[in-house]
Amino acid sequence: MEVSWEQSVTDSINTIYLLFSAYLVFVMQIGFAMICAGSVRAKNAMNMMLTNVVDAVVGSISFYLFGFAFAYGNSNPFIGTDLFALTNIPNGTYDYTFFLYQWAFAIAVTGITSGSIAERTQFSAYLVFSFFLSGFVYPVVVHWVWSSSGWLSPSSSHLLLGSGAIDFAGSGVVHLVGAVAGFWGSIIEGPRVGRFDSFGKPIPLRGHNATLVVLGTFLLWFGWFGFNPGSFDKIVVPYPNTTNEGNWSSVGRTAVVTTLAGSTAGIVTLFGRRLLIGHWDAMDVCNGLLGGFVAITSGCSVVEPWAAILCGFVSAWVLIGLNIVALKMNYDDPLEAAQLHGGCGTWGLLFTGLFAKEEFVIQAYNSGETEVVRPYGLLLGGGWGLIGAQVIEILVIFGWVSVTMGPIFYALHHLEILRIPVDEEVAGLDISSHGGNAYASQEDNYRQSYVQYMHIQDGPS
Repeated sequence: MEVSWEQSVTDSINTIYLLFSAYLVFVMQIGFAMICAGSVRAKNAMNMMLTNVVDAVVGSISFYLFGFAFAYGNSNPFIGTDLFALTNIPNGTYDYTFFLYQWAFAIAVTGITSGSIAERTQFSAYLVFSFFLSGFVYPVVVHWVWSSSGWLSPSSSHLLLGSGAIDFAGSGVVHLVGAVAGFWGSIIEGPRVGRFDSFGKPIPLRGHNATLVVLGTFLLWFGWFGFNPGSFDKIVVPYPNTTNEGNWSSVGRTAVVTTLAGSTAGIVTLFGRRLLIGHWDAMDVCNGLLGGFVAITSGCSVVEPWAAILCGFVSAWVLIGLNIVALKMNYDDPLEAAQLHGGCGTWGLLFTGLFAKEEFVIQAYNSGETEVVRPYGLLLGGGWGLIGAQVIEILVIFGWVSVTMGPIFYALHHLEILRIPVDEEVAGLDISSHGGNAYASQEDNYRQSYVQYMHIQDGPS
């Protein structure tokens, strides 16, 4: 069938927009790498950089071979079963541009999990869980919520509770999945050596480079403009029965509410932590800022700017509260990943169920069609359908990731390929697992030089 000139222009604009958004989301990998490297001690910095690269390259292969098929395969409401290795992609449905955008999301999930188990995990374990998480566990959740045939999808022809779960850019699909996986990995491994004393009192193990953390935070902020507004994978979409066409105003509003939620969370965390610990802390502000972004990711397309400010305010206290609980329970997460992505992601899903505006829901999921009625935010008078679907999404994600990733981490632990030996952990992963490097701390380099010197003096044994 011959394509009109107008349709060709429309398709070109949508393709360029989606590719640009994919590039922005990929930039978030740089942000993750900077935050991870800066948040750990210098003796583990190279290891963290390497694991971030591994997450990306292993995730690329697994998502290409299996993940995209499980996420966007045929009409089964629970899992896709075709499109393996990008075969049989139908024209006009899911093309290579769409695959690239979804791939950028998939590799972000494993980065979240890596933060929870940092500074004490064997390198081989990263290879295993990265492949399994990005190739199977995460894509199944994607199919449930984002595929038009998924049983939780708000675009399905059979809407759960008449609504479906609105998780526009992935507070649950991306962030909660990565957080639950990291939670079980951290629980099974246990805390780092020296994180808690013999009485269970926490001992600070501070990251070595705040500059990298701040740089990474701004890179993630930049990338989030592809993460959230980019989830309108088409910005030129005919709106039937209206004088407007496309998602132009929705895209701009989504970028604004993303900024407001993150900024509010950052400033509230700054003053909240100041009251608790007695001084200003840049690291806390960065995590608070990211917590606001995580929370607004679910409802960014369907809420007003004033609601985004409320979202960020609450997410800051969710993060602060969960960090206090984690310390009391002797839970050790070097990057606060489970608290940040899990706690704030859960709040984001609930927030959407409370404050989604009906007009915006129809814009995002029914292309602005008139005379359409959909459940919307409970506190705005939209009934219980949407909030009920949001709660169900939270529960099924926690259950699914727990029964899949929990056994994976336990099996790795049982096979003694999950956690490194204590003496190697104390020495640092850069030396014990990667042969030492020029980027280790001076103390570590002096220690390594001293051992080599004594070996030369004493002669080979």
